[in-house]
Order: sequence, then structure tokens, then C-alpha cells
Amino acid sequence: MQRRTLLLRAGSALALASTAAWPLAALAAAPMVEIWKDPNCGCCQDWVKHLNANGFTTRVHDDGNNAARARLGVPDKLGSCHTGMVGGYALEGHVPAREVHRLLREKPKAIGLAVPGMPVGSPGMDGAVYGNQRDPYDVLLVLADGGSRVYQSYR
Repeated sequence: MQRRTLLLRAGSALALASTAAWPLAALAAAPMVEIWKDPNCGCCQDWVKHLNANGFTTRVHDDGNNAARARLGVPDKLGSCHTGMVGGYALEGHVPAREVHRLLREKPKAIGLAVPGMPVGSPGMDGAVYGNQRDPYDVLLVLADGGSRVYQSYR
């Protein structure tokens, strides 16, 4: 009886160990988004949580995003409170994870995606703290010439 209990415990431990490796394997395969933001910005941190909850890993730099935005070629007129980079593309502002996945799947010739300003209802600018309000906004595809076009509308 004692041996059976020991074997059951060992089998359970082995099963637990193998399941614990699954998130690590998934984590290794998850796209990495590098993010530059202001250290005191709460909505930026909420956007990071949104990305993490939707299959992305993140690396955050809390030293502002103006230099990153310029380096990645996002025009100032499309600026927001944080800038990210994933798969060679720039992400400016509160871009929904759904559109980031789409961008990585479609691989358009572009600088990246932008949600200018800080529209209420966009990821990181949503929830009870904003009265569950949802303002319409567009996710823009930022083109190599600095222009942009609507990639996805949220109404």
C-alpha cells in the first residue's frame, strides 16, 4: 500500500511537471512586443496587460516613447502615450491585440499600426474606470511614406 501511494504521488508529480512546461513552451512561441512608455502612465500598463492576455510577451521600457516613435518612423501626428515594436512593425498607442495578430499574419508593406491619441474604449482605455464608455476610433496602417489608411474601424 505504501509503495502504491508513493508511485501515485510520483506519477502525479511527473504529470504536473509536464503540464507546467506547456506555458513555458507557449511563452517561447509568443510574439515579443517591446514597449516604450512613461513610467507613470496607468493606461499604458493596462495595454501591456491586454497584450499579455492575448498571447503576446512584452518587454517594457519606462523611459518615454518620443525617441522610439521617431526611430521607428511613426509621424508625430499619429502619436500616443506609448510605442511598441513587434515583428519589425511599429505599434503606436492603444492598438487592439486582434489587429496586431492580423498585422503579423498579413505582413503588409508598412511601418506599422497606430491608434492616435487615447480614445476611450480602446484597450487600456476601457473598463469601469471609464464608465464602460466606448468612443469610435480607427486603427491606422502607417505607410512607408508617412501617410496612413484605415486598417480597422471600431464603432
